[in-house]
Amino acid sequence: MTGAAGAGSTAEIGRRVLRLRTERGFTQRQLAEPAYTAAYVSTLEAGKVRPSEAALRHLADRLGVSYEELTTGRSPRDATRLRAAVTDARRALATGAAEDAAGLFAEVRDEAERLGFAEERSAALLGLGDCALETGDLTVARDHFEAVERLLAGEPLPRRVPAIRGRAVAHLLAGELRYSCYLLESAIDELNASGLHDPYALLLLYTAAIAPYMDMGAHARAVRAAELALALAPSVDDPGLIARMHRGVARTLIAEGRTAEADASLAKAQELYEQLRIHTDLAHCHWMRGYVHAQDGNLERAERELRTARDMLASKRAALFTVQVEVELADVLRRRGRTAEAEALLLPLLARTPAAGAASAPNGPDTASGEAGPGEAGFGLGVAGLTADRGAVHAGGAHRLLGLIADERGDTEAAEEHYCAALSLLERTGAAGDLADLCRLLGDLLRREGRLEAAMDAYRTGLGHRAAPGTTTLGPAPAEPPM
Repeated sequence: MTGAAGAGSTAEIGRRVLRLRTERGFTQRQLAEPAYTAAYVSTLEAGKVRPSEAALRHLADRLGVSYEELTTGRSPRDATRLRAAVTDARRALATGAAEDAAGLFAEVRDEAERLGFAEERSAALLGLGDCALETGDLTVARDHFEAVERLLAGEPLPRRVPAIRGRAVAHLLAGELRYSCYLLESAIDELNASGLHDPYALLLLYTAAIAPYMDMGAHARAVRAAELALALAPSVDDPGLIARMHRGVARTLIAEGRTAEADASLAKAQELYEQLRIHTDLAHCHWMRGYVHAQDGNLERAERELRTARDMLASKRAALFTVQVEVELADVLRRRGRTAEAEALLLPLLARTPAAGAASAPNGPDTASGEAGPGEAGFGLGVAGLTADRGAVHAGGAHRLLGLIADERGDTEAAEEHYCAALSLLERTGAAGDLADLCRLLGDLLRREGRLEAAMDAYRTGLGHRAAPGTTTLGPAPAEPPM
């Protein structure tokens, strides 16, 4: 190799040699000897000659820097420092407010860009995407994840998988269930078809796929994704990802009525999150355990767990997650006969926009989180509530609950308005289970009103959604890795 390795141009390398030589107080002769001449160093510093690799290694050794630092200007010490800063930002995101962590990630991103450190820059952008998920800025989150994918376009697919997973979660939270599945399944297929059976990347993708599968009613696919995730788990040394997997597996167990096993799976996840001090995910465990207790009819314990989750998420200013928990809590309060309290939680979420709301009770707590991803509303956070393009599944769920409350007190007009609003939101998402249940509620209301033809239309619509639960609309299942 005759040219200098690395990205530096002849002029840049020359200026770098001049700067380092001057800082160290060397003359050109002192730097050059014994292998080269002062004239050669002078020509090199002027950018008039492209040095060989051998010459650069000699100069780097004399200047006390690495070959990489001399040729690219990137110091290994800078890389280590930036990686440590990313770790600090990750810790801040786990234990504090996402806005504060975002400031730390932005500093790393800017410095990494200035120094030309692509790996550290991509890690910072990934962190910024995760922060935006937690604050509910879904468009911003997608932008950050797409920037990571562009930055790592020439890298092997496993390197890009965390960004693909992040983008899929952002689309899921926006109510774009099919596209979320498409992103995850496409990556799984590409990994398996190319022989890149990276356990970490596959576990990340299968775990993320459980939530959109469940929301679309594709229970068989969700269960298979959970089985594959459990099979891959022993090959992955990442406690946070293992905990996230246990949360996903718990969702499939809840749907099968295996609540004791689901609670045990959540207990494993909760223990790991407590050790890792990942507060948002720990709050998700309380949230899901509240749902498990609600399914078992233990409403008092369910309320306690959900209030714990809400308080934890609100303290982190994870507003979209906070709102979703409030909807789950409202459902428990309604079932306990405290409808006034339930309405007090729900109505403010819908007052800001005509199509706001939150999680649908039948599907459970992680309905639109997949494993992560928040927003802004409720709890005095001063940000707009859920909308059709920001938590549509949960928005439909809130309207459904308000419809039930109105229906129970005999206000059929208000009940029908809320059911229709929920139906409009959920039809955009393809959340088959919720849609079928909602059509049944609407059909029952219309039938009691004597509007039999309209009731039959509602029932037929519900049967259509129940008969096509996701697997008929997603195409072939993705290829599976060799186990």
